[in-house]
Amino acid sequence: MNDRPLNVLFLCTGNSARSILAEAMLNAMGQGRFRAYSAGSRPAGHVNPFALELLRKNRLPVEGLRSKSWDEFAQPGAPELDFVFTVCDNAAGEVCPIWPGQPISAHWGVEDPAAVEGDDETKRKAFFHAYNRLHNRIRLFLSLPLANLDRVALTTRLKAIGRS
Repeated sequence: MNDRPLNVLFLCTGNSARSILAEAMLNAMGQGRFRAYSAGSRPAGHVNPFALELLRKNRLPVEGLRSKSWDEFAQPGAPELDFVFTVCDNAAGEVCPIWPGQPISAHWGVEDPAAVEGDDETKRKAFFHAYNRLHNRIRLFLSLPLANLDRVALTTRLKAIGRS
């Protein structure tokens, strides 16, 4: 890897909840070593209000978070991606665009809190559960000795994080 921040793209179908949570968390937890983005194959066009509420509750910045298409990251001038993580099973099964930079990818599936039905408290619990799973995976990712792992070893470790 190099001295610039490493670019990480989190993908989900709607880009309104899980991928948004992961983007905000990694940008905060990565302490400048990473620049996280998120996108969706079929973006919802808005960020889920429960995701924003949870991020604010955890004192994470929400400015600039928006639901956007993954096509933005396959265009000329897009950030060169180092890592791409799918956080929903639907996005993992879709044919992705060609990403600049030949990023290392892994699937980190998390149940969709936006699909949970019920009262607001039930929905908040689902978002909290998704947040915790993503937080734990990002923490494990940040603990990896990236400079000491070759591409194959790193890919193996990233896939193992997704199974954790």
